Amino acid sequence: MDKQTYKIAVVGNRDAILPFRLIGFQTYPVTEPQEAINTLRKLSRENFGIIYLTEDIAQAIPDTVAFYDQQLKPDFALIGEVLHGDYNQIVNDQMLHSCTNYECYKGLYSSCNTMNLFEITHSLLRQFGPEQWTLYKGKHLLSFVENHDVTRAASILNNKNHLIPQYGMLFGMPGVPCIYDGSEWGCEATKTPGNDDSLRPCFDQPQWNELCDVISRMAKAHRENKALHSGDFKQLLLTNKQAIWERCCDGQRVLIAINIEDQEYVAHFNANAGRALDLISGQMHDFGGGSHLPPYSVAFWDTSVNG
Repeated sequence: MDKQTYKIAVVGNRDAILPFRLIGFQTYPVTEPQEAINTLRKLSRENFGIIYLTEDIAQAIPDTVAFYDQQLKPDFALIGEVLHGDYNQIVNDQMLHSCTNYECYKGLYSSCNTMNLFEITHSLLRQFGPEQWTLYKGKHLLSFVENHDVTRAASILNNKNHLIPQYGMLFGMPGVPCIYDGSEWGCEATKTPGNDDSLRPCFDQPQWNELCDVISRMAKAHRENKALHSGDFKQLLLTNKQAIWERCCDGQRVLIAINIEDQEYVAHFNANAGRALDLISGQMHDFGGGSHLPPYSVAFWDTSVNG
């Protein structure tokens, strides 16, 4: 059976959406609310699976966004690109399904550069932690380590050995992980004032390497394990250079173990399990006597597989 292929559209201010055209998305510049409404009406009748709306457009047509949120097919998603503010204002039952999580984008790289995992962990606890007051519990924000507007992850990190732990945090945290073209093999590019063309190169073909292998295994684990893509979020262990997070959902439980140090670390903590399967390496892990975290490493320990 042939699989259905969907297109991706971006609707908004011409200058804001132009970069998306360079990475293959179809762009629809609009300036007036009625023009945006007409464009959405047209796209809804065509084969589009995802439509990105810029923040100003989404806020200008809340009733229209709410209408399509209720009427469109279940696999249709409306996603907003937002830099600051309260994401609840546009990600709710009346407006968008998701938006970009720029707060955690910053934390993912600066936690590595400053050797301070408290930053990203505390951001995630503030957004998705176990307390009732947390900001975005139950929401699936779009998570990323780089995109068309920012310096590439391999260039912004002070130490490229942090690429794998950084992607481990991306796929281990709550949200929908997004990989920008070239990210998977560590493409480098720096945004400079007045010129960001280098952020959007045209690749002749993928450049497969070890990072691609690791990211593909993380993506598979995230896709197939409900705890990773829909679970809650808790902190079990936290130092400046190591962290262990817990994700749980419907009887599935995965621990995300991160070490950004250049030395092995032995983690002593209550895992509430004897053994687990590392979903990245495929190896069984024994919690007895402490858990050994190799330098610059990440593990996804599935404690429901304890054979």
